[in-house]
Amino acid sequence: MTASRTARDRVRAELTREIKEEARRQLADVGAGGLSLRAVARELGMVSSALYRYFPSRDDLLTALILDAYDAVGEVAEAVPTARPREQWRAVCHAVRGWAVEHRHEYALIYGSPVPGYTAPQHTIPSAGRVAAVLLEVLNREPLTPAFEGPPLTPGLASQVGQLDFGLPDAVMARVIVVWTQLFGMISFELFGHLVGSVDPSDEFFAHAVEQMADFIGLPAA
Repeated sequence: MTASRTARDRVRAELTREIKEEARRQLADVGAGGLSLRAVARELGMVSSALYRYFPSRDDLLTALILDAYDAVGEVAEAVPTARPREQWRAVCHAVRGWAVEHRHEYALIYGSPVPGYTAPQHTIPSAGRVAAVLLEVLNREPLTPAFEGPPLTPGLASQVGQLDFGLPDAVMARVIVVWTQLFGMISFELFGHLVGSVDPSDEFFAHAVEQMADFIGLPAA
């Protein structure tokens, strides 16, 4: 690789970073639905045609921001040290919540309302699954003994769950989906103001619920 090519690559990488940073600032002001390539270009002192060489459309820029957000929260979950399953489960849940609190607008981009007119491409799926992969690895390490027996799966639900090949029995996998949706539902309720007037601030409620979810899924007591 020539020195001039290396310099051009560095310049491109730096400008790509600046474009995404400005786009994140706009997410905070106007939301994902209001994101505009022209507005980003204007704030950076660029002509729109120059920015299109980096991101041909608003959807391409949104996809880049979505990938960055999924990868960021995934890295936070993956960075939690290996520990006994219940302890690691607890730590991962709190780490994900911590990231969400510090990056509210990026969290809203990936776990909030769908962006009108935007459909995420298939190549975002691996990044979107990084937190789930961490939690599934924790749940696969030891036998799970739920605190109580739940209702049997209906044929339709059993068929849906049976298509998920994660090494867990169908009934356990259904419970995994329950706690997965509860985890992000709690975080969303907190960040979007739905717990104001009840359990706000939510630190103690979140910690309590994480332990309840661990019992529900069957993680051994620490």
